[in-house]
Amino acid sequence: MSLEIEPVAQRSLPSQIADQIRQAIIDGSLKADDRLPTEGELALRYQVSRPTIREALKRLGAQNLIRSRRGPTGGTFINRPSATDLSDALTSATTLLVGMDAFSIDEIHQTRLLMESNCLQLAAMHITQEQLDELKRELQAQQDKNLTPEQFCAADVRFHRLIAEASGNRLLSFIMFSVIEALQPVSNMVTFRFRERSVVIDQHQRILQALEQKNADFACSVLAEQVSYLSEKTQQAQQWKVNKSP
Repeated sequence: MSLEIEPVAQRSLPSQIADQIRQAIIDGSLKADDRLPTEGELALRYQVSRPTIREALKRLGAQNLIRSRRGPTGGTFINRPSATDLSDALTSATTLLVGMDAFSIDEIHQTRLLMESNCLQLAAMHITQEQLDELKRELQAQQDKNLTPEQFCAADVRFHRLIAEASGNRLLSFIMFSVIEALQPVSNMVTFRFRERSVVIDQHQRILQALEQKNADFACSVLAEQVSYLSEKTQQAQQWKVNKSP
């Protein structure tokens, strides 16, 4: 591998300022709804121009860390990122690690089983009729024979994400999103040539039935069956790949 060495540019001032403000948010020096100094005041503090401050604030705004409000009581305020915003960042990081083979498929399956079993235990107690209806709609969508493998995978991910939401535990749901959004598609796309959609759909139907009956043990046993099934199909896919290689 050859690597061309080129001069490295210094980090831009807006980036450095944005990072300092972001760090102040992380360490608690700046809290949600705190008002930042004006652009002019920040320019004086950092000894830079107003356009430089404006660019730094633009970067923070793109990360949903600040918000602006006009009027007599307006200004720039520290924002409270939503769980979805942060979950997306966590998912991106997890996806990157998966792409770099930081986790094995077995670890992915084991993590999913452990975490989603907890979600099912809680969902059996807390799931609402509206959430049950959403699961039914996703299950119905999965039965469309014209779905591409990618579309079926997306419907599968949505089904399991709904289970996480139905747990009623926001922290568990937040963490589980990264597992579902980043790890489950990897497993699905490895096994799609070997798994039978009808088997996965049947498993989902029984999980839904268990949640309707508030039978957590039954739901968890079906999930364990599904993870075991996908693990078996993963091994078949990997062996097929080895045999296909010249």
